[in-house]
Amino acid sequence: MHCDIYKFPRHDDMYVYIARPDYPDDTDELKDWLGVLPQDLRKTLGSSKFVMHLDLNTTTKLARVDKAEVVEKLKSQGYFVQLPPPDVLQRQAELRARESQDKKYD
Repeated sequence: MHCDIYKFPRHDDMYVYIARPDYPDDTDELKDWLGVLPQDLRKTLGSSKFVMHLDLNTTTKLARVDKAEVVEKLKSQGYFVQLPPPDVLQRQAELRARESQDKKYD
């Protein structure tokens, strides 16, 4: 199975894998590959940046996620969201809290 991986500047260390089951035969026309994402999720992610194309059949292991889980989600829903590790999530929450406090007193 092939997939494309995107990252989102608003969300550190969050990646979205998009299934490309017909690759390379699906490249003839320009397509919004992120259109498979639910609208609410897509709105919260903001703008995307393409990271890479990956052939999961030739990849033995993924860095932070279980390959079997990624493949299962790609087959069942067409996408997989790789969330940041807990320490990064904690840091992001603290930064957002500080930013909101700073804005409150400006």
